Amino acid sequence: MEYTLTLPENFESMDLASLLENVWLVPRKVRHFLRTRRNVLVNHQVLPFHEQVNAGDIITLTFEDSDYKQPEIALGSSQNVTVLFEDDHLIIVNKPYGMKTHPNTPEENHTLLNHVAAYLEPVDQLPYVVHRLDKDTSGAIVFAKNPFILPILGRMLEAKDITRIYQALVSGNLDEGRFTINKKITTDRHDKRKRIVSTTHGQEAITHVTVEKSENNEAYVLCVLETGRTHQIRVHLESIGHPILGDPLYNPRPQQASRLMLHAKTLQLEHPFTKELITVQAEPGLW
Repeated sequence: MEYTLTLPENFESMDLASLLENVWLVPRKVRHFLRTRRNVLVNHQVLPFHEQVNAGDIITLTFEDSDYKQPEIALGSSQNVTVLFEDDHLIIVNKPYGMKTHPNTPEENHTLLNHVAAYLEPVDQLPYVVHRLDKDTSGAIVFAKNPFILPILGRMLEAKDITRIYQALVSGNLDEGRFTINKKITTDRHDKRKRIVSTTHGQEAITHVTVEKSENNEAYVLCVLETGRTHQIRVHLESIGHPILGDPLYNPRPQQASRLMLHAKTLQLEHPFTKELITVQAEPGLW
């Protein structure tokens, strides 16, 4: 794998070692191999790792196949992939309702990860899971296209540098406006499939909610995740008495809709290498 990257205009000068370790999160063992194999070029020349790199410098990295473990993914069908954005390093696709994000067993080949693997197979690339959507949730989801960018995207997700806006149709009327749900979430000890809110246990979970309109005892809301807990939006909205329509786990009347009415409509991030602001819309939405 060879990657040529130009450091962006707003890049703050630092030594090459710090760039690889702290910015690009290259593992220690891989950094060692890059140095000993002389597989890092700066402006087409080998540069000692203690030397400084600056905005506009061209960095070329050459990784061997043995540097990163390659996952084995059964191939699905590329026809099931709707691409919203793609470059050499990442791909954002529109996940259909009712499709799992990734397989739980090696022989599964009907998940989104399998289908994206089939889509990338002609160019000899593999998808890597950055985050997931529930099987019954549709919308925008990002995959890494190489193990080099994977930890960088993971750090961005933890740092809340990847914005995800969800549409949800919920039971009951809500006054238009904005509010935040800040309730810890833990596993339901009576049903391991479910999550519940807890005042004392569980992980911090924060969801920002905007009510767009409310009619016919239903409310159209937008949710922005500050944290990314399992079933977070579903649990939080149920906890305030407004479960998502069509939710088989958290809505006592799921027959009100033909599917879980939750859709990841917008995904936005700053590309970690080019610093381009990427914004995608997963169409069609719920409204």
